[in-house]
Amino acid sequence: MNQASHHIVVVGAGFGGLEFTRALGGAPVRITMIDKRNHHLFQPLLYQVATTALATSEIAWPIRHLLRRRKDVTTLLANVVGVDRAGKRVLLDDGSAVAYDTLLLATGARHAYFGHDEWEPFAPGLKTLEDATTVRRRILMAFEQAERESDPAKRQALLTLAIIGGGPTGVELAGTIVELAHETLRGEFRNIDTRDARVVLIEAGDRILANFAPELSDYARKALERLGVTVELGQAVTRCDAEGVVFGETHLPARTILWAAGVAASPAAEWLGAAADRAGRVLVEPDLTVPGSPDIFVVGDAAHVLRPDGRPVPGVAPAAKQQGRHVAATIKARLAGDMDKRPFRYRHDGDLATIGKRAAAIDLGWIKLTGWPAWWLWGLAHIYFLIGFRNRLAVSLSWLWIYATGQRSARLITQGDDDKG
Repeated sequence: MNQASHHIVVVGAGFGGLEFTRALGGAPVRITMIDKRNHHLFQPLLYQVATTALATSEIAWPIRHLLRRRKDVTTLLANVVGVDRAGKRVLLDDGSAVAYDTLLLATGARHAYFGHDEWEPFAPGLKTLEDATTVRRRILMAFEQAERESDPAKRQALLTLAIIGGGPTGVELAGTIVELAHETLRGEFRNIDTRDARVVLIEAGDRILANFAPELSDYARKALERLGVTVELGQAVTRCDAEGVVFGETHLPARTILWAAGVAASPAAEWLGAAADRAGRVLVEPDLTVPGSPDIFVVGDAAHVLRPDGRPVPGVAPAAKQQGRHVAATIKARLAGDMDKRPFRYRHDGDLATIGKRAAAIDLGWIKLTGWPAWWLWGLAHIYFLIGFRNRLAVSLSWLWIYATGQRSARLITQGDDDKG
């Protein structure tokens, strides 16, 4: 490599892209960071914005601010629409292009509705801040509309919230929403009792938290049911519309439906014309390069790479960060003249999910925790990974206040009525 002029383009300022850029600090390269949004988002806590526990500014940071001291990095707010592999250019939606010597695609994931994209207007998912504020608005507006509704059946439909998907996001949403209804909003309305709200978690598989040990899945189900959540297992959703959701032989009238059932990769594979798995993730080489293009790497939710046991590396933040560091180490080795392939080895640190404000399930492999000790460990782990002292302090104080009083401060309805669900 020509060290003096080597130009690296990074598409995506998520966990993988930022970790890669951080790990290349001091290397003799120029880096251009491209993202269609101006902020880095801490996605694991996105559901807490959607459920009024945290404000948007507590889990997102301007990319330019995070990279302000890196004079070797240029940040561009732009929308990528393709990659010219032959010409080694990243194509932007305004017709311009950015040339690269090495390209890192860390473009994340989007919602997947299993061939039913028509469900999206009625069942929004959680991937962006815009998604979170949309979900927050729908949840709060359901109670506002129920307050004015005189028809008992329509009122109950407004007070029924269905969550599709029993993974960590679905479990965390269900536990938090039922606490919002039963504790935070209690006594604030005159015509309804918010404790009449019904939260239904629908999972097509035979247990929630399928990636966890069976005993932790069972604990999580029982903990949700103690909170008041109805857990429906073994029944796939077959319809979502403005009137509710159909699963198995059941039609559930519900005016608020939230999607936590599946994701698909970004269009990275389409940009590259590369082979992909069923979720659209690029089938990368063991060293995270694109087959036939050793100058292009793909990491995070956009990449399909296998562990030694044959299972794919999960689409979680720790995996993306490990991949970012791995690619940075590879680039440094190449700059030093070492062109050997370096296979990626994923280290699984464990699975975590919270269930309301006093319980959680943690599976670290060598130890499994439940209850309030797991909740405190879950909280400490997430606070540790937040960026900046101010955000760690703000989130800690918000959680302590909710823990002590049940009150949530981020309950503003701020978006226009742009949804049809």
